[in-house]
Amino acid sequence: MAAGKDETKRLEEAKKLSKSDPTKAIAIYKDLLSKGPGSSDAALRDYEVALMGLGEIYRDQKKPEELAELVRTSRSMLSSFAKAKTAKLVRGLLDLFSTIPNTTDLQISVTKSCIEWAVSERRSFLRQNLETRLVSLYMEKPDNYKAIELINRLLKELKRLDDKLVLVEVQLLESRVLHSLGNQSKARSALTSARTSAASVYTPPLLQAGLDMQSGILHAEDKDFNTAFSYFIEAMEGYNSQDEPAKATSALQYMLLCKIMLNLVDDVNSLLTSKTALKYAGAGLEAMKAVARAHSDRSLEEYEKALHSYRYELGSDVFIRSHLRRLYDSMLEQNLVKVIEPFSRVEIAHIAKMVGLDVPQVEKKLSQMILDKKIVGVLDQGAGCLIIFDEVERDQAYDAALETIAKLSTVVDVLYTNQASMLE
Repeated sequence: MAAGKDETKRLEEAKKLSKSDPTKAIAIYKDLLSKGPGSSDAALRDYEVALMGLGEIYRDQKKPEELAELVRTSRSMLSSFAKAKTAKLVRGLLDLFSTIPNTTDLQISVTKSCIEWAVSERRSFLRQNLETRLVSLYMEKPDNYKAIELINRLLKELKRLDDKLVLVEVQLLESRVLHSLGNQSKARSALTSARTSAASVYTPPLLQAGLDMQSGILHAEDKDFNTAFSYFIEAMEGYNSQDEPAKATSALQYMLLCKIMLNLVDDVNSLLTSKTALKYAGAGLEAMKAVARAHSDRSLEEYEKALHSYRYELGSDVFIRSHLRRLYDSMLEQNLVKVIEPFSRVEIAHIAKMVGLDVPQVEKKLSQMILDKKIVGVLDQGAGCLIIFDEVERDQAYDAALETIAKLSTVVDVLYTNQASMLE
């Protein structure tokens, strides 16, 4: 009993020293862990506190290698714990990596070794959870093909076991991977399956927010920004209630993006002054505000300045980056059409000067618009001019003539078939 009290006091001492003197705290934690978990409930609890305490210090000190070694060495001792407690501890230790930057490869390596250990210990539930985590890490890397291969194997197993909650999580990950691979139809199908599975089981708020976020992203890809906006609201509220500031900020940015794409600048301003936006105010929301202002003024110069000033906030998110590229193309086309409207022949250099872009860039965009039939004209590259033709209404006589010829062709074919049968 005295030994137990002594260990508890040392744990409290190590906890106090973790901020002021982490080296001494590490020494105390290591000494306590070297004695093993013991057999009583109190000893097991103290071992758990020491293990997580040491892991948290390594996290705060940004020592991923030491944290990885702690995960590897502690596994042999975890057989003394119940299976559920072991799974919780392993997941808890792996979660500590999330705040340490540039550790994806190390996390993959450690997670793989934990999966091998779970297989050797015949802990199927823990293995499935770790494999689900590994899929997320493959997506971060990104290595989508390895992710989809692991997902397919997991789905077969989970459908057989009928583990609905993990199945929902894996199907959601499948939808995200397929979306990043550009297969929108299969991404929608996977999300529908995830929602169907979620309907028959209690879905934690964080997972439900993930489903809403993915639904919003897929609707936005279909340019249904109103529906996407409603899903992003649900996702943002879910992340907000679970104290996930990074994900809540992303959902809020997506909401603002939807309003920008719908050209509803007033709604953007009202959103930015809302209570939630003020809570998550920062560079991410300022970036969306700058984009909205540039779009409202139809100024490509302001738009490019916003992209340059907030290149990390706008460029690090693939979803925002792809939609802003589309928005830029749309603004550029509108500006070009507005500039060339009064002319029948105009120098490309003059157009470039009016829109504030380089001549090659403008020339490339004009040729693309001509091919897409957004402009009726030709580029005279020798003279460096754009020649615009008057739009001529389609002569209905041509359509009627083509229709008549098609019908005559059908009649001739029928007559030929009948005649051939008579000759036989």
